Amino acid sequence: MTTLTNPNYPTKRRSRFLLEPLLGGSAQLAIHVILIIIGIVYVFPFIWTLGSAFKTSTEFFSLGLTPFPAGGWQVSNFVKAWEGAKFSRYFLNTVFVSVMTTFFVVIITSMAAFGLARLKIPGKNLVLGAIALTFFLPRGYTILPVFQIVKGLGLLNTLWAIILTGTAGNLLINTLLFYGYMQAVPNEIEEAAVMDGATVLQRYLRVVLPLTGPVMATVSLFTFMNSWNDFFTPLVFTLGRPELQTLAVGIYSFVGDTSRDWTALCAAATISIVPVVLVFLVLQRYFIEGFAGAVKS
Repeated sequence: MTTLTNPNYPTKRRSRFLLEPLLGGSAQLAIHVILIIIGIVYVFPFIWTLGSAFKTSTEFFSLGLTPFPAGGWQVSNFVKAWEGAKFSRYFLNTVFVSVMTTFFVVIITSMAAFGLARLKIPGKNLVLGAIALTFFLPRGYTILPVFQIVKGLGLLNTLWAIILTGTAGNLLINTLLFYGYMQAVPNEIEEAAVMDGATVLQRYLRVVLPLTGPVMATVSLFTFMNSWNDFFTPLVFTLGRPELQTLAVGIYSFVGDTSRDWTALCAAATISIVPVVLVFLVLQRYFIEGFAGAVKS
């Protein structure tokens, strides 16, 4: 029982030790069953969409909520989406926009967070407060002035309009993530670099930034997913040139005024979802570590 009063005893183990007598084996089993059911309910729409992408039009309506086709697997739906609906072009547009947006966001937010967290800047708290307040502004309030700025720069109906707008829209929360993580970097490491004559840029590039690997992966993944799934921004800035649409907007090509190709629509949705899910599965460990480190600090 001495471990319960020891402040150095890990909080997680202490909490588990206290809760185990309260939750019997049956209660823990019930919790696991409930969580499994919730997980199945959450994942089922994705499984159903994936299975429906291989169905025929007749099977789509006759099988109802049955996730997989009863007959053969129709790969022709993916061919129809990839070639017939120009999804190959939409896919390349989405990759370019997502990669470039992620690159700019990581560079800008890490530099801004370094200045706020590691340098003595007058009015730093006001800047942080402004960032936090701006985060709660609804997106609809800013789209008109942003549209006018993009039009004034001559970037309307270009992929760079989507990239720059998407970059600006992802700066706030990611700056705060970098800021929280950089605050936890020991001052002694940077002070040693100062003693060696390192400039501010060298301290940022060679000392602090390499130590922010987990949060950098988190920001990259967070931005990539937002950019890949963004619908509103590409829709607004590519109205004059449909060939510049991204996957999220291109899915609308399957929605007609009188009819809809549901199986091809499911195939298109699968094409747009699977890549970002695979990226998340590969980087999920860094994603969790980055959030945990930023929140802890």
